[in-house]
Amino acid sequence: MKKRALGKGLKAFLPEDYGILKDEKYVDVDIEDLRPNPLQPRQDFDPQSLAELASSIKETGVLQPLVVVPEGNHYKIVVGERRWRAAQKIGLTKIPAIVRQLSEKEQIEACLVENLQRKDLNPIEVAHAYQKLIQQLNYTQEEVAERIGKDRASVANTIRLLKLSPEIQKMVAEGKIS
Repeated sequence: MKKRALGKGLKAFLPEDYGILKDEKYVDVDIEDLRPNPLQPRQDFDPQSLAELASSIKETGVLQPLVVVPEGNHYKIVVGERRWRAAQKIGLTKIPAIVRQLSEKEQIEACLVENLQRKDLNPIEVAHAYQKLIQQLNYTQEEVAERIGKDRASVANTIRLLKLSPEIQKMVAEGKIS
């Protein structure tokens, strides 16, 4: 009796136009082929925090892939720049990534919103990120609040920090005043 095997793989169960198969792919990318995103809201990469992340990656590997977009002959990092920096620190040559086709608007939103959902951005970086969403994506304060799960008043108050003098902003960013 002839044994019948399925042999068609995952595509037999998912239609061709299913987004995850069509618009993105998982790859191991050469570290040298990655570029930081100029829209990254995080400006200060705490050396101790990076060292701890590098140590964790050395022990357990990169547990969450970066999200990147193709750009010329390299990839631009949309999400995961800290992981990339930590991987460089320990000498990795490849890092897992999800390659997505994202419009400029989608890249801006993904980069900013992902970082805003983290707790380790300082208040000035958060204010700049809100401001970028408003200026570059033409969002209202209400739309920014909806995207990040905050109320409109806290978004408005955070943006107001950008009206402080540069000296005061620096002290807020460093946690010297709140």
